Amino acid sequence: MVAMRSWNTGANISHFNYFPTANTIPFSSLYVHTMLIFLLRRVMQGLSVLLVMSLLVFIGVFAIGNPVDVLISPSADQAEVARVTQQLGLDRPLWVQYLRFVRSAADGDLGASFVHGESALKLILSRMPATMELAVVAMAFAVLLGIPLGLWAGLHPNSASGKSIMVGSIFGFSLPTFWVGLMLIMLFSVQLGWLPSNGRGDTASFLGMQLSLVIRLTRAGAREALLQDYVKFARAKGLRNSRVIGVHVLKNIMIPIVTVVGLEFGSVIAFAVVTESVFAWPGMGKLLIESINMLDRPVVVAYLLVIVAMFITINLLVDLVYSLLDPRVRLTDADQ
Repeated sequence: MVAMRSWNTGANISHFNYFPTANTIPFSSLYVHTMLIFLLRRVMQGLSVLLVMSLLVFIGVFAIGNPVDVLISPSADQAEVARVTQQLGLDRPLWVQYLRFVRSAADGDLGASFVHGESALKLILSRMPATMELAVVAMAFAVLLGIPLGLWAGLHPNSASGKSIMVGSIFGFSLPTFWVGLMLIMLFSVQLGWLPSNGRGDTASFLGMQLSLVIRLTRAGAREALLQDYVKFARAKGLRNSRVIGVHVLKNIMIPIVTVVGLEFGSVIAFAVVTESVFAWPGMGKLLIESINMLDRPVVVAYLLVIVAMFITINLLVDLVYSLLDPRVRLTDADQ
């Protein structure tokens, strides 16, 4: 996460050796300059992370086993094994294979699937809409239900409804995802017959842990904000309760919520393997499991790199949203 600081438009910032003073550059120009430097640095950091991750993933996938043993018949002779090994480029040393991969990746080519015989990246992108559908719907439910419910539980902690909301959030944390999935299949498919038992139907919904997490985080933030002096002062001035909650409470608890929602959104995408396996959902997670079973190295490596790139992008967007939520916060060159 980037380092942040309060921004004083009248302060002298000449201690940044590449910035003139704030008195000589308009605030807007200075902010754009700072933002460009910030984005450039984050891009360089992201590329470094991808390079390191590609090396670790490449070594890890290489250690899993030999794909040739899975791809060809056990009765194949040594000549056939040697031919397939050479065709897949597996006859080269590991470091040579990695350098060839890096050169191809620089051109946007993450290799071809051993099993499907097409671009690994293209194969993953074809499965991405199904996974994104799950992730977007899950986070939409979590935010649109979690924030109001958590805010209500924070404002009315001793009411029956507030306590019921917290009990429900505890269940959301405690119940295993795969068990909840199976129970949903039993209810909506077997008992009610409303939805198919597997596959990608017309409508998909997924609640689970993300909703519980947003509820508890919102409740904790609301309880803490209500004790702050600025809320007491706003009420002492006679402001409407809706304005106190909407402006002084909700706005000030949004930064931690945005942080968690951003990270959870990435986690839903990365760890949709269980959900997609239980519901036979044709997404990236199911493709990953199939590729691991078949030792399809290019697809496994490409999948992990795509996920890492998405995490980097989501983290960057969360940092940018910070400066929009709180005008006092400005991204500076001090980020790490």
